[in-house]
Amino acid sequence: MFPPRHLRVAALLLILAWFVLPELQNAIPIWIPFVGIVVLELHFVIAGLREGPPRSSRLGREPQAADLSDFGGEEWLEPVLVRIDGRDVWLPATGKSEAELFELIEKARERLRRGEPAVDPPVARPRLAGRRLLARLEGVAVVAAAGLALFVLLPERGWNGLGRDEQLRTEGLLSRSAAAIAGHEADVRCDAAGEAVGVVQHADGLAEIGGRRAYLTPAICFRLQRVAFANDEGPFSQTARAIAVLAHEAWHLRGVRDEGVTNCYAFQSGVELGRRLGLSEATAAQMMRQQLAENASYGRSAPAYVVPAECRDGGELDLAPGRSRFP
Repeated sequence: MFPPRHLRVAALLLILAWFVLPELQNAIPIWIPFVGIVVLELHFVIAGLREGPPRSSRLGREPQAADLSDFGGEEWLEPVLVRIDGRDVWLPATGKSEAELFELIEKARERLRRGEPAVDPPVARPRLAGRRLLARLEGVAVVAAAGLALFVLLPERGWNGLGRDEQLRTEGLLSRSAAAIAGHEADVRCDAAGEAVGVVQHADGLAEIGGRRAYLTPAICFRLQRVAFANDEGPFSQTARAIAVLAHEAWHLRGVRDEGVTNCYAFQSGVELGRRLGLSEATAAQMMRQQLAENASYGRSAPAYVVPAECRDGGELDLAPGRSRFP
């Protein structure tokens, strides 16, 4: 059976791998490894409560096994400090009589005169030293695994991991999909340089109002590429968000300026857009209903993006008033 420490390391590596590998994101819900971590931590807490206060917290505790290994063994439990030829010297005196201690002092004096240490240095027990080496190797292995995931696996994933031909093919598909909504030619670019959209600009997409050029973040482009060309529906909310962003920017290209109205139209057009990318109509509709339901959360952080009250079935912003489904 694996020690709890090993299980903790394994759970941490699993969480790290989940954020790096889309395959794990699709196969394992993120709450599973986190629940594993919580269970392990509760195990440590409960085990600690059962054992009571650690012995190291009591004053005057006896040396532990590691102490005896590092500092000479049981004969050093009660050392004495003596002065020999002007030097302070610690000598092991546990269980020794006065005569034995006097003999030990004389031996130490002779050794000092010969230029040797007063007593033999302690010799570590190989078994405990091996355990410490194993613990260090475990730490190195964890760091190496994390470095492998972050600097080797991660750069090969995502939009930048696609070949240039695949990137161009994806941008072509997204441009045609946006043009179907905009009503004219569209040029959708995936902004890998982060100059137009991204973390710094606090936007997943940007488009010229009534123009032809739109920009999407690499993460949005990659999610749409996976849907269209890898038959990978992926995490439901992430795919829904990516489709909504592309549809949103396409409506800006069509000339709609108001962000709330643009969102309303995007959620409705996103159903057909998702179908174009390979999703079933039912799945795409469910995704856009989720986006519409979550739209109210924008009220505090981005009120301009909240859809108007008329964004409803049969409302003034309903693009298909004769259809009962909305969006």
